[in-house]
Amino acid sequence: MKKLTYLVVLGMFALPAVAATETYTGVPVVDSNCSKKVADNPDSHTRACALKCEASGYGIITSDKKFLKFDAEGNKEVVAALKASDKKDHLRADVTGDVEGDTLKVTSVKLR
Repeated sequence: MKKLTYLVVLGMFALPAVAATETYTGVPVVDSNCSKKVADNPDSHTRACALKCEASGYGIITSDKKFLKFDAEGNKEVVAALKASDKKDHLRADVTGDVEGDTLKVTSVKLR
């Protein structure tokens, strides 16, 4: 019995932290500074404001109005996409990544 208990406890520590890979389609992309202010109407958030607030980082607002911030790589990808875009507002994207707490480790992001 001791051996079994020891193996179970050892096995629990050996399990890696599991991150849930999610895909979000057509979700609003906003900067962290404005995430609370524009949560009710994220389509009003402008590209100019998003670029102005670049230092705060970016994320998405989910359908339940939760803000998931991007990791460093996701921030780089969305900055490049915003700079290449000619959209003035209604900043929506298709985003895939691993959710870890309130952070989205982005594997792909594409502005719509």
